Amino acid sequence: MYKIVSKAHFTNLNQTRTPMTTKLQFILIAAALLAFAQARPDAYDAAAETRDFKSDLKEDGSYSYQYQTSNGIAAQETGVGGYYASGSSAYYAPDGQLVQLTYTADENGYHPSGAHLPTPPPIPAAILKALEYIRTHPHQEERQGAQQLRYRPLKF
Repeated sequence: MYKIVSKAHFTNLNQTRTPMTTKLQFILIAAALLAFAQARPDAYDAAAETRDFKSDLKEDGSYSYQYQTSNGIAAQETGVGGYYASGSSAYYAPDGQLVQLTYTADENGYHPSGAHLPTPPPIPAAILKALEYIRTHPHQEERQGAQQLRYRPLKF
């Protein structure tokens, strides 16, 4: 069922390596070490401590929390679990700029706001004109539906 393989099959494995594969291995290891060194946290952030932390969880599912760290990170949030939440956070970017974010999350989704977030470009005038035309000229079916709703007597 199993074939016994002698050690002779494996003795020449190390002899088949060329100087090119050894150089490639060296380059890959050096690149991995460089990436690891770049990914390490800054000493300032690594030594950050929590200066303030408050948390409150109530029986009805409402909650609130806030915290602040020694390196300028702060956050707070209030809400009702599974229904809505609102809060804010702030931190200092690597360039020293203060980044602040406020948000709400509810049945309509997550709505962040902050000066650092991108804004959409303005809607082109031609698109605005087309949208206005569509609003003022509904389809025949929409007009009929609106007329039926308008003239339907209420029954009690």
